[in-house]
Amino acid sequence: MGFVVATVNMKGGVGKTTLTVNLATCLAKNHSKRVLVVDLDTQISATLSLMPPHEFAKVRRDKRTLNHLISREIKPQLKNKLAIEDIIQSDIGKIKGLDLLPGDIDLYDEYLVSEMLHQKAVTEEQTNFNEVWNNFEKFLVRSVLKPIISNYDFIILDCAPGYNLLTRSGIVASDFYLLPARPEPLSIVGIQLLERRITKLKENHGAESPLNLRLLGIVFILSSGLVRRYYKQVMQRVTDDFSSDQLFKMRIPLDINVARALDTFKPVVISNPGSPGAKAFAKLTEEFLTKLEVHQQQLPTAKN
Repeated sequence: MGFVVATVNMKGGVGKTTLTVNLATCLAKNHSKRVLVVDLDTQISATLSLMPPHEFAKVRRDKRTLNHLISREIKPQLKNKLAIEDIIQSDIGKIKGLDLLPGDIDLYDEYLVSEMLHQKAVTEEQTNFNEVWNNFEKFLVRSVLKPIISNYDFIILDCAPGYNLLTRSGIVASDFYLLPARPEPLSIVGIQLLERRITKLKENHGAESPLNLRLLGIVFILSSGLVRRYYKQVMQRVTDDFSSDQLFKMRIPLDINVARALDTFKPVVISNPGSPGAKAFAKLTEEFLTKLEVHQQQLPTAKN
């Protein structure tokens, strides 16, 4: 059974997708892991970081995106014969073991979801709307992934910023979460908001919930224009709130090659493996595996 890892921050622009695709690629390329990237963000940044637009356009025309799996969960009566195995794109970038579940610019209609859940609450007379919503939220992403979860060592969810239905459902479906951040105030606010949201999620889903989410660590991705003194002040705020084992020691340096990789529709660890950014992601991946091993030793029964 694979581990599900959510990459998430309430704030956008913190390097969430960059972390997702480079970590996934390093796990497959350098460590021979079977990895699936799931793009839960309608900006489809993870999808376009792993395949060029013309390939995505064809995939979308063929209805081989996450949209059709989500639609089936919302409207089970839909006649969609495509299974998740038909939609997953295999060996992305000719990297054996690196797969992608493409996202879509349209994933679901919030009005239709609310209408469907309201009707369900009315039909099931003893169930109130909040209970119906929480149950749907709990199993939406989990149900999509269930048929293939045992095929992978890691399923990495690239969650949208903010706190929409799919982000919440992705968090609930995960065993661990990674928190990418920039050493700047608004990014820190995003960390604090996420921690509060996760605490609330656990309360909402109750003791019987399968939610056993653990923070694997905060990953800092450096940006331009940082004043050293200012950087230190921001980092001190984080170290005051989190223990050292909750912070990745490896920080991704400012490297123009990471940004340039977006033009190639490939992660920097493929497009320019000798660059400082690519080397940093390779070391970060090793730290990721070490942290995971420590968690497994501390909680030997956490993963069933």
